[in-house]
Amino acid sequence: MKRHAIFTSALAGAALFMVSVPSAAKAPASWDGLVQVKSKKLDLVYLMPGADFRGYSKVMIDPTEIAFEKNWRRNYNNSATGLGGRISEDELAKMINEAVPAATDLFTSAWQKGGYAVVMQPGPDVLRVKTGVVNIRVNAPDRNMAARTRSFSSEAGSATLFIEARDSTTGALLGRAVDQQIVGDNGALWRTSVSNRGDFRDVVQTWANQSVRGMAELKALSPIHQ
Repeated sequence: MKRHAIFTSALAGAALFMVSVPSAAKAPASWDGLVQVKSKKLDLVYLMPGADFRGYSKVMIDPTEIAFEKNWRRNYNNSATGLGGRISEDELAKMINEAVPAATDLFTSAWQKGGYAVVMQPGPDVLRVKTGVVNIRVNAPDRNMAARTRSFSSEAGSATLFIEARDSTTGALLGRAVDQQIVGDNGALWRTSVSNRGDFRDVVQTWANQSVRGMAELKALSPIHQ
């Protein structure tokens, strides 16, 4: 699956994190005290020097933040044919409201399958995990129109992962990672709401699995050296 090399304000509109994601091409060496480390799986990974992940056997998982690319609805509507092809604010809100629990469930299930207890209260052995799927762009959303229409696109769209790990009792920031992916990069296909959901779900599932595997790697590397 192809990757985007450049980020453009990946968390614009993502109110939960209130941070600005650096460009992958010009990523700074440090970010809020975290130091950049190389990763073969994710575009950007930053860790706190001295952080020790070995004591965490449980996780608190915040609801996944969902945010579409800034002006995506406006830009799509400007290119849509007829009023019936446009996306309303209510429809966009519904997309987000449905995506939040769906994405959260994927991350929760991945951590549980990885052997971690998912809990609701902080503790000394509890890692707090915040996730976001942001800068979402859907190239050809399936529209419920009276006329028989078909949406074609070589890709379903794109999205950016943001994940942040903190100690649940102190709130100490331990690490952040960012990754952007092309979604449904499988040639010129007829796009439907079902295929779009499946393509985006597959990408989020991959990110969820990577986050759990990444935790195992962090434990092996702990304490983290600069």
